[in-house]
Amino acid sequence: MDCISTRIPYRQTGCFSKTVVDYIDQHSSLKEFFNYPPTIQGIKKAIDDRKQFNYNRNSLVQELKKQYSAIATSEKTKNNIEALASKNTFTFTTAHQNNIFTGPLYFIYKILHTIKLAEYCKTNLPGFHFVPVFYIGSEDADLDELNHVYVGGEKLTWNTKQTGAVGRMNVDKELIKLIGLMEGQLSVLPFGKEIADLMKECYKERDTIQSSTFKIVNELFGEYGLVVLLPDNAELKKQMIPIFKDDLLHQTASGIVEKTAEKLSNAGYKVQANPREINLFYLKDNIRERIEMVNSEWRVVNGKERFSEEDLLKELNEHPDRFSPNVILRGLYQEMILPNLAFIGGGGETAYWLQLKDLFNHYKSKIRMLVLRNSFLILEKNWQERIAKLGFSIEDLFLSQEELLNRIVINESKNEVKLNGSLSELEQLYESFKKQASAVDITLEKHVEALKLRTVQRLQELEKKMLRAEKRKFADQQRQINSIKEHLFPKNGLQERIDNISYYYAKWGRDFIGELYEQSLNLEQEFVVIREK
Repeated sequence: MDCISTRIPYRQTGCFSKTVVDYIDQHSSLKEFFNYPPTIQGIKKAIDDRKQFNYNRNSLVQELKKQYSAIATSEKTKNNIEALASKNTFTFTTAHQNNIFTGPLYFIYKILHTIKLAEYCKTNLPGFHFVPVFYIGSEDADLDELNHVYVGGEKLTWNTKQTGAVGRMNVDKELIKLIGLMEGQLSVLPFGKEIADLMKECYKERDTIQSSTFKIVNELFGEYGLVVLLPDNAELKKQMIPIFKDDLLHQTASGIVEKTAEKLSNAGYKVQANPREINLFYLKDNIRERIEMVNSEWRVVNGKERFSEEDLLKELNEHPDRFSPNVILRGLYQEMILPNLAFIGGGGETAYWLQLKDLFNHYKSKIRMLVLRNSFLILEKNWQERIAKLGFSIEDLFLSQEELLNRIVINESKNEVKLNGSLSELEQLYESFKKQASAVDITLEKHVEALKLRTVQRLQELEKKMLRAEKRKFADQQRQINSIKEHLFPKNGLQERIDNISYYYAKWGRDFIGELYEQSLNLEQEFVVIREK
């Protein structure tokens, strides 16, 4: 796959929130919500701080070895796991739920960004070792969000009656059928059979979704040394027992995060995640339900389980794996078990991590550097040709369909549809009226101004009607614009939030992943458009 790329400032795309673009610009109003700027200097400072934190590296290494014991592991990944025992080794981490078949493209983008950043730091900070880590959010129970993929614009949905954490669900015949449907669509492409066979190898009946996700991520990125972490693990969760206990008994996290969220809101930013009094789920067999405290008793919502304080603490100490953190505590769990320097996440993730700084401080663990994950727009040759034929630039693609059509109409119409010049002359005329009237009676000046505003407003309405009428003559161009926008920005969103990797892999094979790696940025924080040559 040969391609060239163009970088665009995130703010210019109009696709990202105020929180995200202000964070990228390191706006002063956000400075109190993070510790380290996303720079090489920030990484050096994070290393100095991480050295002061006592990690149970041996436990981490042993649990990772167990997780990898039944899977083919690259030498680079094996070496990275062993290296985690060293105090001079640190991690860069990204995380995502286990969407079936990796879900949307940004699942892939964030992993590659994490790998690229680790390699960049190895080159620029040779006294240390850096390991890219993918943390599978396998305890997520939002099946509706994880049970589908889009291939060739078609939504393929896994219909299952299984409940609880999606990672613990089993691959069944219905999921296997989806691979067959994907294969039917992709087999006409050069590497269609290869990606379908990879899906079949990784998603086998009766395997869990988390183990299948583990396999496919390892198959795609093991050669880069990526370490995949399954956090649904009793030994690793033992390290969180004191924090889980504090949340269950004292609801500490909710009060801290609510205050931070209020400060963010007062600074003009949208609050991304709202804490609950207790930020833990009860995770057992096929349930993952919230824990609530009612009249000095802890209850599992929609479940029969009831605990006294004594029974609850006994359950926590004996079975820490049965307690699953929600979005408020998940990041803290991740950072307590990993010698991490930075978290690479999307816009929503960056926004809610900004709410957690005071929570991390409370538990004597500074919040890590936040790096907005890379975003790409992939432009195949045929779509580039369509765009060029209409006379648009790459930057123009981020305008709305209406704005794009207006440009064509104004540039190509044989009729003048703008009244700009006429309106300027009209305003000058009314200014002379105003002077003439005020000379007679100064109170008439406001009356003339009101007449001018009404006249200008009606003429602007006329201008809009002229433009609408002229647009009807450009129906073919409008259809072409709609087609381009629907393909590149499906559902009025970014391509990366809908399309699955399978189509692009089927077209270009593993070269697609290699090219994405080459085009991945480190700390530059810009949107990248990748154009096929």
